[in-house]
Amino acid sequence: MRTAVDVLMVGVGGQGTVMASDILAEAALAEGFDVKKSDALGMSQRGGSVVSQVRLGTKIFSPMVKKGEADILLGFEKLEAARWAGHLRSHGLAIINDQAIPPFSVSSGSEKYPPDELVLDLLHRKTERVFFVQGMALAQEAGTTKALNAAMLGFLSVLIDVINKGAWLESLTRALPARLLDLNLVAFEMGRQAAEAARKPLERGT
Repeated sequence: MRTAVDVLMVGVGGQGTVMASDILAEAALAEGFDVKKSDALGMSQRGGSVVSQVRLGTKIFSPMVKKGEADILLGFEKLEAARWAGHLRSHGLAIINDQAIPPFSVSSGSEKYPPDELVLDLLHRKTERVFFVQGMALAQEAGTTKALNAAMLGFLSVLIDVINKGAWLESLTRALPARLLDLNLVAFEMGRQAAEAARKPLERGT
């Protein structure tokens, strides 16, 4: 992983995408990085698209991740990940929550939700480093679906090796209310365990 990292987080309203990007930004700041961040919410309260861009490095001047230059695409929803696949750099890293939340155009019948094969094809045009994560299942096992973002951040934390686990935990603790903290910490750890298991085949070269 490069010491300068551009992360693009995408999802829909209600999945905690913005909070996840806030937690990443605070963890990176705690590690001494210069951090710039930008959020775009498209009618997010109604399940619209949410895009957060986080850039960290020695000195960062712009919060915007250029197309084709994102080191990491963290997708909380599959269609949103497919829409932003072109922003990944070649051989970047895609971490995708295996969840479909059809937009209104699909639920109304005017369009069809793309099959997984198409989503994967769009991602593989940029990189072979694609991880599909059972994020909702991990969150449910931890005790609440509201911990989805913590589970996804846990997975990310194993693969973005410029931020120590302690900084992640401190950032989570600051960001979350006390009544929800323990459940989210469990989800975060479960996400880490899922990432460790998922990357073992890559380390073996299989």
